[in-house]
Amino acid sequence: MTTTPVWSVDPRTGKQREQVAVEATPHEVDEAVRAAHAARGALADAAARAAFLRTAATLLDEAAAHVIEAADAETALGPGRLTGELARTTGQLRAFADAVDEGAYLDIRIDRADPSLSPPRPELRRYKVPLGVVAVYAASNFPLAFSVPGGDTASALAAGCPVVVKAHPDHPATSELCASLLRRAAVASGLPAEVVSVVHGFDAGLGLIRHPLVAAAGFTGSIRGGRALFDAAAARPVPIPFHGELGSLNPVVVTPAAAAERAEEIGTGLAGSVTLGVGQFCVKPGLVLVPEGADGDRLTGALTKALGETEPGVLLDHRMRENFVAGVRERAALPGVAAPVTPGSGGDHTVGAGYLTVPAGLLAGNAENAGNTEGTDVHSYGVLLEECFGPVTVVVRYADQREAAAVLDRLSGNLSATLQLSAAETEGAPGPASELISQVTGLAGRIVVNGWPTGVAVAPAQHHGGPYPAATSHSTSVGGTAIERWLRPVAYQSVPDALLPAELREANPLGLPRRVTGG
Repeated sequence: MTTTPVWSVDPRTGKQREQVAVEATPHEVDEAVRAAHAARGALADAAARAAFLRTAATLLDEAAAHVIEAADAETALGPGRLTGELARTTGQLRAFADAVDEGAYLDIRIDRADPSLSPPRPELRRYKVPLGVVAVYAASNFPLAFSVPGGDTASALAAGCPVVVKAHPDHPATSELCASLLRRAAVASGLPAEVVSVVHGFDAGLGLIRHPLVAAAGFTGSIRGGRALFDAAAARPVPIPFHGELGSLNPVVVTPAAAAERAEEIGTGLAGSVTLGVGQFCVKPGLVLVPEGADGDRLTGALTKALGETEPGVLLDHRMRENFVAGVRERAALPGVAAPVTPGSGGDHTVGAGYLTVPAGLLAGNAENAGNTEGTDVHSYGVLLEECFGPVTVVVRYADQREAAAVLDRLSGNLSATLQLSAAETEGAPGPASELISQVTGLAGRIVVNGWPTGVAVAPAQHHGGPYPAATSHSTSVGGTAIERWLRPVAYQSVPDALLPAELREANPLGLPRRVTGG
């Protein structure tokens, strides 16, 4: 049988570094899923799961220098960025271990029998059980936090679900290294190594989503790739939940009062958010509504200056560079669209010190065209309202709130929406600011005021998701409630105590939090 090699590639030069693995055959995918399925019983031990997650975090921290070196060689994201990402990754693992210990994620509810009610209520006890094997599709832009040891994997393991990860082709060596550390942690915690495994290859990814023993999937990536997997998950003889994060424009609205108050500060801050990670964050602000007039001019001037002074950066791979340059060129060619700072100009990428780089950029249009829902230009201008992955943003100038609202009305679902408000507007008096909050709440999963969407805190109240195509479900992929994606509720009615799961027994032998109704 012919094998297809999996190469680690240096994105700075486009050259192959080393062969890491070979693409998984259908038989190997089947073996990985079946081994994971067989390991489900071992993960039922909550104490072992928590110990596993903490040990994995410790091993990743101990191997930090090696992990960061491997990830930087494959992504060009830099040691500084990757050091922070590794800390976030190990923090997630420990946070989910704490959640397992606490047990609140089981959402235990007990309704005691009450024959006096009409109709009478029987004894009911409810909690949540793991779904089974979870397929995780790793992200390109976060080789740690959204890949093999990332949030999807950590939350699924915390729920008691074994994981098979389809590694991203942009960082296969990092994926193999992290997988080996997770498997070592499993064995050290008394669990089978097979609770985590990795497969490589496009066909392996399709085989994984179609495997009858896979019970759910998590994905972070493009709309095109995510939608294909989403459709495959739905087309199975037994459909499964597909929790995908697919794409987001992350609009920013600057009010006239905010522009008058701090135009330069907003412009400079926006440039920093747009170029963070070379514009390769899923929450990068890709559309900014700026008021017409002198204050808006000051803001766009500061933004233009800051973007022009930003050093060119390396994108994750050659395909992303090509898509970025083509996407910017398409948008810049539209009538009425200006390019005060032109990224990716020319047929080739900027070459410096032997590296393939792209500069940051800015495109500018007006709300009359971007918000148009009629006429011949609506389809061509619609591309301005689509994500362009990389260090570029689109500034749309608006004359009044009606024009700004018309543009927002044309947007599909987003991970985030940001409002830049004046000090007076944040005091909460009824007016345009409260109307904006209401409008953007309908199109985004996280609303930011006087900050920037890049930087998604891993916290219990966090929500990283949004209406389609930002996500394919209403769940979050970041924060403590991400565990809920891999669980389903079961109610036990009038079941004798001795036959109940330990989590639901009257004596509460595991000491779990529970909500009890009735005497």
